[in-house]
Amino acid sequence: MLGAALTGCSPTFNWREVPVADASLIALLPCKADRATRALPLGEVSITVDMTGCEAGGATFAVAHASAADAAQADGWMQAWRAATKERLAGQAVVEAEATLPRAARAPAPTRLDAQAGQAPSGAAGQTHVIWFAQQRAGGVSIYQATVLGNPSEQEAVKTFFEGLRLQ
Repeated sequence: MLGAALTGCSPTFNWREVPVADASLIALLPCKADRATRALPLGEVSITVDMTGCEAGGATFAVAHASAADAAQADGWMQAWRAATKERLAGQAVVEAEATLPRAARAPAPTRLDAQAGQAPSGAAGQTHVIWFAQQRAGGVSIYQATVLGNPSEQEAVKTFFEGLRLQ
């Protein structure tokens, strides 16, 4: 939360806590959140994801949520989600590493992806930062993708966003 306090005075980034999906995740977003539901194709299946996000300071900050029946299904979906994201970033320098998030499930393990600024084949320029994580819930597994797309006008914005993710 210290990062939020340091960047909280910015007129561009107006940080606020926003519940995501069934409120099992609280995200710290830099602007008023928009919400939507969409189908996400993952190989041979398509899953429904709830999206919560906004644009501020030259970047999009978003969290996607889906509900899987069990850990095996969640792991398969997250692997396909990461593969689809890396495919869209083909040609960019991509670094993947383990991530940590308090209360996140160990399986599927939290993963972070960072892509260097550059020109993507889609024509979009800028950086991409993503964390995938899951949480065991009664009756299933919630899976999440937290993303920052673009080049935030404040260096600490990506860190503030990711550190502001709080599983309940």
